[in-house]
Amino acid sequence: MIRKRHSITAGLALAASTVMAVEGITYQKAADMLYRVMSADRAVYTRMVVQRLTVDEEVLVASEHFEDHSALPLPAQMFRFGAEAVMDSTDDFSYALLSLHPINRQNGPATALEKNGLQYVAENPGENFYGEEELGGIRYFAAVYPDYAVVEACVQCHNNHRDSPRTDLEVGNVMGGVVIRIPMN
Repeated sequence: MIRKRHSITAGLALAASTVMAVEGITYQKAADMLYRVMSADRAVYTRMVVQRLTVDEEVLVASEHFEDHSALPLPAQMFRFGAEAVMDSTDDFSYALLSLHPINRQNGPATALEKNGLQYVAENPGENFYGEEELGGIRYFAAVYPDYAVVEACVQCHNNHRDSPRTDLEVGNVMGGVVIRIPMN
């Protein structure tokens, strides 16, 4: 399973570097394409695995301590595992799942662009935020996309977590955002 996850993610990284090398593809277009793949994978795992097995059929649980409890990894954890695999395999782009109200503080905004982008997508559902920023002497194109509570499992987990700063989520609410960064040449 881990090998398969890494190979899928490595394939995504290779596809991204190929897309960005094609003349005429803007940074925004490349980021939008990457987001569509990430968003689809995240929604499919959340709906077809987590929601079905934990809420609909109640045969398994999903837990942030999945290895200790023989449980499913949370959708946010699966997303982070993919992001870490990409960071290990390429420097063509990076991505993260962040929130203005994170359960885990390390998933809060670290830059002004992240904070502004997360605020924008929260206040403007269905819209994306684009900008540029310099980090460590490198100029990046950055995009922030809304991350929605797609099923009841999302809402239950976030609303009932002891460390959650927000307990009023409903299906369809923006919970945070996906931040994609592409270094600019």
